[in-house]
Amino acid sequence: MTPKRVFLTGGAGFVATRMVEHLAGSAWQTHASSTDILDGEALQAELRQCQPDIVLHLAAQSHVPTSFREPELTARVNFDGTRSLLTALDQSGFAGALVFVGSGDMYGLVPEASLPIRETQTLRPRNPYAASKVAAEAWCMQHSLHCQYRIVMARAFNHIGRGQSAQFVLPAMAEQLVAIERGQRPPVLEAGDLDVTRDFTNVSDVLDAYLALAEKGAGGEVYNVCSGVEYRVRDLVEQMIALTGLPVAITHDPARFRRAEQARVVGDNRKLCADTGWAPRVSMADSLREILDDWRARTKGLP
Repeated sequence: MTPKRVFLTGGAGFVATRMVEHLAGSAWQTHASSTDILDGEALQAELRQCQPDIVLHLAAQSHVPTSFREPELTARVNFDGTRSLLTALDQSGFAGALVFVGSGDMYGLVPEASLPIRETQTLRPRNPYAASKVAAEAWCMQHSLHCQYRIVMARAFNHIGRGQSAQFVLPAMAEQLVAIERGQRPPVLEAGDLDVTRDFTNVSDVLDAYLALAEKGAGGEVYNVCSGVEYRVRDLVEQMIALTGLPVAITHDPARFRRAEQARVVGDNRKLCADTGWAPRVSMADSLREILDDWRARTKGLP
């Protein structure tokens, strides 16, 4: 890939922070924006100063429970924020590639007969977060028909890796396992519903996918960003337990238990692979070790 100047919205978030690290030491230049996505004038000024070749739109309110509690906030950040960014790009003279980052959650409840999920699957969002992303993607799609830059839309499935919040299942399990390793809690893992499957991709591979889409993705097109592999969450938790070498039991915590409407999830990444040459490289075993080591490092020296 030819070196580019990359502008990241949501600069303080998990994915943007990892992208800055991912490209550190390379010929690529990154600018992680902390500007309020709804402040169009400030965004425009920042874009004029940065003059990016690529914009990765990562800013979002992405926590589903929060989206139910605060649907107006979710709509403002995810939909109005996207419109604000597009206006700023138009007015700043941007002529590169914008990657809008959506979510596999946009598909909603998908029948098992329709797995793996393809980009042509009907979108039936079932929460305010997913609905706001569907609306924002539609706005990007229509905007791509008449703007002076290329817009590529990604629907990212679950991604995992160092730096992720314990709001998500695998880092939440890792946080408990590290505490068990240190004798800070009994050897019992408190979990929610583990008998679901999900399509997990290491965040490093996700970052490479976004860059590949910025370079080679077709304007106005939608791409699933996923591993194409179906993982049962319980199996992954048991693999993490095995990595600690400790006899740990799993118990259901009613506070964590939320019966998932979608029991099985796996995406189809063939379009992404065919158009860009991308393929996931980080194994699940390495991802699980990365998550455990991350929590060991985060809590080192803590009582």
